[in-house]
Order: sequence, then C-alpha cells, then structure tokens
Amino acid sequence: MAENNLAKLQALGQSVWLDTLSRDILVSGELEHLINSGITGVTTNPSIFERAITRCDSYDKHILSLVKLGLEPEEVYRNLACRDVDVAADLLAEVYRKTNGVDGYVSIEVSPHLAHDTQATINEARELWYALARKNVMIKVPATSAGLTAITRLIGEGININVTLLFGVDRYLEVIESYLQGLELLREAGENLHETASVASFFLSRIDTLIDPRLATHTVAARAQGETAIASARLAYSHFEALQRSARFQRLKKLGARPQRLLWASTSSKNPNYRDTHYVEPLIGPDTINTMPLSTLKAFLAHGNAQSSLTGNSEKAATLIDNLSTWGIDLARATRQLEHQGIKKFIDSHDSLLLAIRQKMNECEMGTAS
Repeated sequence: MAENNLAKLQALGQSVWLDTLSRDILVSGELEHLINSGITGVTTNPSIFERAITRCDSYDKHILSLVKLGLEPEEVYRNLACRDVDVAADLLAEVYRKTNGVDGYVSIEVSPHLAHDTQATINEARELWYALARKNVMIKVPATSAGLTAITRLIGEGININVTLLFGVDRYLEVIESYLQGLELLREAGENLHETASVASFFLSRIDTLIDPRLATHTVAARAQGETAIASARLAYSHFEALQRSARFQRLKKLGARPQRLLWASTSSKNPNYRDTHYVEPLIGPDTINTMPLSTLKAFLAHGNAQSSLTGNSEKAATLIDNLSTWGIDLARATRQLEHQGIKKFIDSHDSLLLAIRQKMNECEMGTAS
C-alpha cells in the first residue's frame, strides 16, 4: 500500500519528502527503509532538531567527543546537525542521481536569530554549504525581507536554497522575483544554471489555525474553516504555472535553469475535526513537493486518496480569498503575523536546544552521561 500510494503521487508529478530527521531513524535504518519505499527528500528545522537531540540519548557519545574538543553549545549543535544531514544526504545520493537532481535533497536551516540580517544569513548559509560539501543539500533561508535579498545572492553563487516560513501569496511573488534575479546573476557569472536547485516552502496548517477562529464567529464564513490555507496554496500554484510560461523564465530554462518547485510544509492537521490528510489530498499536482511528518505520512499511506487535485481550482480559491476581506479578515496582516510567530517559534526552539546541549555537556564532563 505504501509503495502504491507514493508511486501514484510520483506519477502525478508530486514528490514526498520526510519532515523530520534524527540520529535514531538513521541508526535504526528507518530512513533508509522510507527512501526505499519512495521518500525522495528530507527537511529539518530548529524545532525538529530540538526534539531529536533533547528527547533521546543517541547523541550523548557524540556530544562527549565534542566536549573534549572544547566546543561551545552552538558549535556542538552545528556538528550534531551536520552529521545527521551528512548521513541522510548519503542515503539520498542515489535518488539525486536517478532523478538528475530533481529530488534527493536534505535541507538544513540557518540560525533563526539571523532572519532579519541579510549579510549574516549569507555568511552562515555559505558556511553550511561548504562544510557539508554535497550537491544534494539545500540551505533553508526564511522568506523575510532580509531573507529575500540573501536568497538572490546565494542562488547567484550556485547555492541550493529552500525558501522557508512562507505564508502569503504576495510574499511568494517576491520569492519568485528573488529566485529569478539569482538565476540571472548566476548566468552573468557564466555558471551552469542546471546545477542549482531551489524550492519555496509554503506553510499551510498554521494559516488555518490562525484564521479559523475568526471565521467561526461569522455565520456564513464558518463554512470556510479549513480552506484558507488550501486556497492560498492553489493561488500560489497558479502563479507558479504562469511563471513557467513566462518569456523571462523560458530564456533561463533554455540555459538549463530548473523550476523553483512549491513545497507544501506544515502539513499535519492541527484541528482534530479535519482529516489527517487534510493538507495532502487537495494539493496534489505536477512539480510540487509535500513534506510530511511521520504521522501524516503514515496516515496518507494507510488511507490517502492519491488523485490530481491541484490544477483547475484557482478561480474558486481566489473567490474564497476575496471573501475574507468581506468577512473582516486581513489576510496580508495575518500572514505577516505568522511570519513573525514562525521566526519566534524557531528562535525559542533553537535557544531551548542550546540550553539542553549545555546541560548534556555538563553531564558529560561530570561523567554522568550514558
């Protein structure tokens, strides 16, 4: 069943990436099994690494070895995360080769503390890229105003970028422009455009978590609960399709440029009244990726409906988005709020992780770690 469902998505043009990574799923062979079953990529973020490193002891020996080198918690974290990404990237190397660089990527994020600092983001992205030294790695950069400038310059240097924390269609249009400008810089530098890849990660469930309570207060609008994120994603995809047809992208494509695929992120259903595949089934279409946590992946494999559902729905989606303002909801303001909250959440996770690492380091130094 698992192979059939994933194969169906692949036949429809959608890739499935796993939205988690830990030493446990690497050591146990679980990630290798999932790749053999059809998973073609892995994404991470500060919250994922916080859970991975703080909730199991499989990192303790590695932490002890780093303590002996006199490293600080931030450096220890970087070493732990890069080791996991190294191993995952090696496991996905054959996928990268077989798909000619379409899939097979592992994403790792720059520090969320740098979200509003363009130059610091560029510096850390470069450090991660050259430290990992793998073609099938993507560096995650948030779609903040500062991040957009960094994305252009990094793409212009041939660094693979996963644009993250993207919530609004208006911001997505800016991401498109940043990507195109980056490709044009890469072309001017005489580099091979085909070797650079990027995805734009559109976060979904958090949109409905914020908007649904406001819809619930309006008799007519209440029926639209759970639909704002899906409508936003469909509108974003209509812009993606238009971009592929544009003369500007076609010129770059002839030189080898790849499309910047849309990636559906935050796809677990936060509302228990929604299907556990709520953010998967309505958004299946060509040149897209759905990155799923294990729970969502297992749900889709067990009872998901793998049918084309993304194309041909933009008019209905636009109507719903237009209705939001009629119902007193400022979606643009809401997405700015979500961006701010998303950065804060990742900063909190990052800082909590560093505190936990400091504690583990102290335990190792005292000889109490297992």
